[in-house]
Amino acid sequence: MKRTGFGFEIVAQEGGARVARLSTPHGVVETPAFMPVATFGAVRGVSPDELAGLGAQILLANTYHLHERPGEEVVAGLGGLHGFTGWRGPWLTDSGGFQITSLGDRVTVSEQGVSFSSPLDGKRRDLSPEKAIAVQEALGPDFAVALDECGPARLVGEDEDGARRRASAALERTLRWAERCRRAHRRGDQALFGILQGGIDESLRRRSARETAALGFDAYAHGGLGLGEESALREAMVAAATRELPASAPRYLMGIGRPEDLLAAIAIGTDLFDCVLPTRNGRHGNLFTRRGVLHVRNARYRSDPRPIEEGCDCPACIRHSRAYIRHLLHGGESLGARLASLHNLRFTLRLLEDARRAIAERRFASFCSEVRAGLDEGPR
Repeated sequence: MKRTGFGFEIVAQEGGARVARLSTPHGVVETPAFMPVATFGAVRGVSPDELAGLGAQILLANTYHLHERPGEEVVAGLGGLHGFTGWRGPWLTDSGGFQITSLGDRVTVSEQGVSFSSPLDGKRRDLSPEKAIAVQEALGPDFAVALDECGPARLVGEDEDGARRRASAALERTLRWAERCRRAHRRGDQALFGILQGGIDESLRRRSARETAALGFDAYAHGGLGLGEESALREAMVAAATRELPASAPRYLMGIGRPEDLLAAIAIGTDLFDCVLPTRNGRHGNLFTRRGVLHVRNARYRSDPRPIEEGCDCPACIRHSRAYIRHLLHGGESLGARLASLHNLRFTLRLLEDARRAIAERRFASFCSEVRAGLDEGPR
């Protein structure tokens, strides 16, 4: 199907790392880019104007949660995600498969799709590959994602052979679902991501990438990672799969947000990321800096007049001290969580801005070394 308003142009490269212009019907995204997570159509406590001011280019919403509440019909009737939320830039919706399969014994997975008992009202719901696409077409994001089967790399008490058999079966089903999603997708103004699976087995990951690419998706997402595996193992899986993907398509690593993990994934050719880590950590007083995570709730910051990070241009750092933010968080004031979230989002978005600049100037390797050295020092 011909896509309207989409394009992906690589404009700079250093080794595997690349800078590209990802064109969408609602604007251009400079990659590598981080997508703040707006699960229910909003990044918790942060307005669309604030997100734009922080440097956000594209947001991610959750298909499953919006299907549950308020329902895709409501969102569609109010102009899709762009009209419903007020964020006029590009949107991506994930398929909801990960959230559903994480519901544990509420879920039954079959060839037809996923059946689950809703946590909201206990009623049984069904989500097939075709339904997942239909919901996302109604929500109206710029990017939809195929439904996949995602599970833990290793179950408690499971041996390596058992884990590989289960990962292989999930991969087979994900490929069959991918074909059904591709056939069901009709919107020419919406691009479609295929999802790669295969657990932490390199041969399965390579096969997943090769066969998913053969189906002809617009872009590709590494799924089933960021679930507790070691960073080096995850990087190896992503690198192996990436070698099987077309260079002309965007690549997305789902659920990764630590600074060092983002840089490592960029180095092996990843273009898009999402994670709740910046906002979730912020609400708990764990603030990102180039010298590692600053735990601002600690007593040592009770009278600290410094900003969270010198040189940061976020609203928290421009106006407020560590002592004040600590005071707000300890007092349960919602402003404290907001300021901390704003800082962590700006830190992450600025890190990727700096990474893009470094790749364009062919100094990305030295930039990564500098950032990692700072993170190892720890905050002062």
